Amino acid sequence: MTDRTKLVVSFAPFWHNGSRVTDRSRQIILAALPAALFGVYRFGFGALSVLALAVSSAVMWELAFTRLAKRPVSVGDGTAAVIGLLFGMMLPASLPWWAVITGTFLAIVVARQIYGGIGANPFNPAAVAVAILMLAWKQRMDFDTALAYSFFDFPAFFPLGAVKAFGTEALRDVALIDLFLGRQTGGIGTICSAALLAGGIYLILRRVIRWEIAFSFLVGIAVTAFLFNLANPVKFAPAGFHLLTGFSLLGAFFLAPDDATSPVNLAPMLVYGAAGGVITVLIRNIGAFSEGLVFAILVINLVQPLLDKIRPKALGKVE
Repeated sequence: MTDRTKLVVSFAPFWHNGSRVTDRSRQIILAALPAALFGVYRFGFGALSVLALAVSSAVMWELAFTRLAKRPVSVGDGTAAVIGLLFGMMLPASLPWWAVITGTFLAIVVARQIYGGIGANPFNPAAVAVAILMLAWKQRMDFDTALAYSFFDFPAFFPLGAVKAFGTEALRDVALIDLFLGRQTGGIGTICSAALLAGGIYLILRRVIRWEIAFSFLVGIAVTAFLFNLANPVKFAPAGFHLLTGFSLLGAFFLAPDDATSPVNLAPMLVYGAAGGVITVLIRNIGAFSEGLVFAILVINLVQPLLDKIRPKALGKVE
């Protein structure tokens, strides 16, 4: 007779610190708000409307699907609002309303609810939505168009694509301090590295995320970028540039450590984070996209169940 236990598929165990889902959602939103608000200040009303529509439509898709599927209404736990906020933070301020609503549908319904809802999704919902939008409407997701919504004229308007197209010569007039303080172009909530770093440290201190994943992710980016730059300083940007641009810090602190899609043991977490950082730089430097972080997140989400099989050696011995 077939051994039924071999047919059982389950998700990895979760690291539990005693907090409720609602509390964790509130902490994540609080940590992400400074970067999101800076994007609103930087890009104006267009950014505010995109963020507001992303959060509200994510909640509405969650409510509509749970009602339609006759499941318990789960919008009160705040996870849909978190997904909508993180998704909106990765968008350009010029994205039209219909694209935002399409993205939240992909994030909530396609990437989350059809798998069973909270905790059952194999891929990060926000990353899934942004990746599909980048593949479907590459021009719409071009962050250069966000400059049209700027109220202020900072000198360091700097897209990742400039380095990919022109090499490090494009970095000549760009200072890392400008990138750190948000004087660049990009997703609404991803341009201010200082705010994202502060939010990430807050989440670690509050034990909402594990520091191992965020740390190894950033180390993976830094080491890989350093090796590329060492091999060809003219063509490839240095590590500091990769860490302070694109979705690097948002990915390290808000996407990669997602509870449902990340490992729980020490060694798997370090491998998982480092692999995400390496893949991010590989796509940026030699891939088809200037920003490859969301694709890197999806790849490590895919291999996460295999990584979680790396477990500590059990105590005791067999007699």
